[in-house]
Amino acid sequence: MPRIRQSDVEAVKSQVNIADIIGERVALKSAGIGSMKGLCPFHDEKSPSFNVRPAQGFYHCFGCGESGDVYTFLREMDHLTFAEAVEKVAQRIGYQLTYEEGGGPAPEASGRSRLFAANSAAAEFFRRQLLSPEAETARAFLGGRGFDPGAAAHFSVGYAPKGWDHLMNALTAQGFTRDELILAGLVSTNQRGGVYDRFRGRLVWPIRDVTGQTIGFGARKLYDDDKGPKYLNTPETPVYKKNQVLYGLDLAKKDISRGDPKRVIVVEGYTDVMACHLAGLTTAVATCGTAFGTEHIKMLRRVMGDDSAQGEVVFTFDGDEAGQKAAIRAFADADRFSAQTFVAVAPDGLDPCDLRLERGDGAVRGLLDHRVPMFEFVIDQKLAGFPLTSVEGRVGALRAAAPIVAEIRDQLLRPGYERVLAQRLGMDPTDVRREVERASKGGQRREETFVPPVTEGAAPPAVTLAALPRTTDVAVERDALTGVLQYGHKIDPDLLHRALLTPFRAGPLDAVRAAISAVDRSKPGWGQTAIDSLPVVLRQLGGELLMRDFPARDEEHAARSANALCRRILIRAIDAEKHELIGAVQRVPPESDEGRAVRIRMRDLDHARTRLAEE
Repeated sequence: MPRIRQSDVEAVKSQVNIADIIGERVALKSAGIGSMKGLCPFHDEKSPSFNVRPAQGFYHCFGCGESGDVYTFLREMDHLTFAEAVEKVAQRIGYQLTYEEGGGPAPEASGRSRLFAANSAAAEFFRRQLLSPEAETARAFLGGRGFDPGAAAHFSVGYAPKGWDHLMNALTAQGFTRDELILAGLVSTNQRGGVYDRFRGRLVWPIRDVTGQTIGFGARKLYDDDKGPKYLNTPETPVYKKNQVLYGLDLAKKDISRGDPKRVIVVEGYTDVMACHLAGLTTAVATCGTAFGTEHIKMLRRVMGDDSAQGEVVFTFDGDEAGQKAAIRAFADADRFSAQTFVAVAPDGLDPCDLRLERGDGAVRGLLDHRVPMFEFVIDQKLAGFPLTSVEGRVGALRAAAPIVAEIRDQLLRPGYERVLAQRLGMDPTDVRREVERASKGGQRREETFVPPVTEGAAPPAVTLAALPRTTDVAVERDALTGVLQYGHKIDPDLLHRALLTPFRAGPLDAVRAAISAVDRSKPGWGQTAIDSLPVVLRQLGGELLMRDFPARDEEHAARSANALCRRILIRAIDAEKHELIGAVQRVPPESDEGRAVRIRMRDLDHARTRLAEE
């Protein structure tokens, strides 16, 4: 089989910025010298631990341990072969690859890249068909919903013609096999083995992943003789997973990441996304034939860089019973966002598309002016089913709504919503708080960390930075060790020696300190040598300290900071000893030999502290 020339593999990698590739999936922010950081796409996390170093063309997650180069990233994210990953990057930068053994690109009879290509070809076919005479009904539908040809072109809306094999014939003529079209979900098979177009006589929206690749379609029926569902989507395929895609995210991602605050608007359909974008709400997205869930949250958090509470996620739901149930379902996962979550329901329960038709673009933009916090909305939905004029009704409503308030993890928000619930019910806040506490203790929280039992005789789990306590002492010791491992050659030798002889308070970090103190730091690679000397359970911790970003603007400031942290370690030790001596002064007679020795030691410590503070 033809193989890509190794020199081309290296050339392509050297010419692409890995941050640009990863940045299409993950919102990256500067994280120190030559490093960028975001939420890991390989595991669920709420604090960014995924680091990218563009100069080295390398990424590493300190949460799950995933690491590699641009090819590794694409292989893991898109399930590509190595050759497919190289070809994808080469195509992106316009690099002409050469193949050994005299061949061209390797055949890809069942590769994912063929599925992407088939979907892309289908999207172009559908787009052209929208201009055909047969598509008059489709164009009229779009016009009746307020979408002109320009809007249809912007969203690449197309038309699937009536008949059984128009798409299949068009794509097989381009070299795609029936097996590929079946695998891509573009054609279906009947019980007798016949093959026919899945989408027929329908308006079609291409569904793209966050990078803009077409992975599937959503299609609305237009004709009364169509006995199928109102909306028909691509079935699950190797490239299309409906719970892992949001329609419109490829168009919305830039405005989401640039927003201040960063805001996502979650609507319920393709035309609602179109209406919002055309009205100026260009961060609108929609699910594709499934309820909003955990995987969608992960996607949005990565795009938002959702490591703070400054962002907003606004859900728009119909005002009917189905819309209310959708809000309750969304609430079940909404508190997994760090961002604030809201609900916006249009006047008269109109969806954004109908709202734009009846009242214009300004009314769609005005939706955000009437948003209410998700918790408040869900509480009100729970209360709506009870007769609050009676004591029994209010008690029943309290018991129904208390678990909602108990779900609020923010300890500053929860008391406020206890008061909101008390006001809604006209009940004593103390009674409401008591019921919320009872609901809180009634079951294990979803977010509790599961700690697997350790089998007798099994190796203990590796220690990581994330597993250490979040205290000031740990933070100081962690940063000091990072500075020593990365900039030890720029720390004053005497200062470094004294700092490394000072015991640390966090046991795992103290073990790393002792290992560094014991190695010959005049030899190249002494940091790795120190880590290799650690017990197995501590080596990941040592590696994280060696690789993590050191907070400094440049090399000069990094050196200053590393020296300052060593001084802080020594000053902290002095303060601790002095605190103990103050207690001793109160216990021993001042004129005794012990009393005089204590005072002399305290004076020496004061002098030493002053010298360190002035350095």
